[in-house]
Amino acid sequence: MISLYTAKEFTNQFISNKTKKQPFADSTLKTVRSIIENVRQNGDTALQEYMEKFDGGAPKNLVVTEEERSAAWEEVPENVVEALQKAAENIRSFHSKQLQQSRMMEVTEEVISGQLFRPIERVGIYVPGGKACYPSSVLMNAIPAVLAGVSHLVMVTPAKAGKIAPILSVAADIAGVQTIYKVGGAQAIAALTYGTESIQPVDKIVGPGNEYVAAAKSLVFGDVGIDMIAGPSEVAILADATSRPEYVAADLIAQAEHDEKARAFLFTTSEQLLNETLIELKKQCASLPRREIAETSFKNEGGAILVGSIDEAFNLVNQLAPEHLEIQIENALSYLGKVKNAGSVFIGNHTPESVGDYFAGPNHVLPTSGTARFSSGLSVDDFIKKTTYVYYSEQALQNAAPYIERIAEKEELAGHGRAVAIRMNNISE
Repeated sequence: MISLYTAKEFTNQFISNKTKKQPFADSTLKTVRSIIENVRQNGDTALQEYMEKFDGGAPKNLVVTEEERSAAWEEVPENVVEALQKAAENIRSFHSKQLQQSRMMEVTEEVISGQLFRPIERVGIYVPGGKACYPSSVLMNAIPAVLAGVSHLVMVTPAKAGKIAPILSVAADIAGVQTIYKVGGAQAIAALTYGTESIQPVDKIVGPGNEYVAAAKSLVFGDVGIDMIAGPSEVAILADATSRPEYVAADLIAQAEHDEKARAFLFTTSEQLLNETLIELKKQCASLPRREIAETSFKNEGGAILVGSIDEAFNLVNQLAPEHLEIQIENALSYLGKVKNAGSVFIGNHTPESVGDYFAGPNHVLPTSGTARFSSGLSVDDFIKKTTYVYYSEQALQNAAPYIERIAEKEELAGHGRAVAIRMNNISE
């Protein structure tokens, strides 16, 4: 069910193979470019055309009305609403601690410098509506934006028969989304970027989507900000002889059921644990509603690796730089310092990735495909602009002038030096 690798085989297959794959097929990029240009030129007419084609019909009004948003609350069970509200509290509490204030770095009589922290004004959140429905994505993307002070926060999501999933509407209300549009796909990304008669353009787009949505985000980047180009979701689990095979198998399945390209890896020092986990995988997959997806993921993208030591396991994991890392080994918390590259870490036998996906508070929008080597998960900072400022008095400029002019001369940028020299001439006069 899941491929078995030695450490060397795993390294060769998933780490050493640096051949850069084109992230999107040429056919996908061609289709997406056409969609973007059509929306850019024809606005709402193009959106209506694509909704008829892909969503089974185009609603007369792209905006989810207040009446529709209110009615959605009646369609979501109270216990589910309670769960979303509690999760939102945890997410809000965690991210509120990321807030920073504008500050002065240096203050003297002659020099003042510092940073201004200002929220991005307009943000659009993309929420999928294809194979599954993810209210947790609404909470994770919207709450940090609201805390950052984004003044205009909108959401786009596909509609079926003119209606979006009620639970997404409820989650948007809980999170603080102001406007919801019934549009998805690459056309929604184009609309958020360039605007249409109904949708005002935004400054940044965040949120996950399928291949076409991701391709659209990559093509409009520069005209608008984006969070990241997310690849398939992934998890790496570190386990030893003290781990519970049923827990390990359940957590591997929780990752693999996302989609056929999801990647789930097990690194263990225990051959017995490995064999028992393989048995559990077959047992638990047998009753899984998304069994075919998970089994395809395991077969084509997953792997189980028997290692000689915990140190070897961490070495492989840090090279892999997984989106999610679970440490299910004895005294797990004491190993946190060995983590160098991972999007988010889940420590101990009682902390499955699901805790972070839905409830704990840290964000579940995380770097994938090894990008945790140089990037981080979504946070309040993603909705903040940091502007530096500086003030020099006349005396301060006099003191600095010789140094500035020397550097400008070496860089052969005479105008830079003259901008200082002309002021020095006026001061001496």
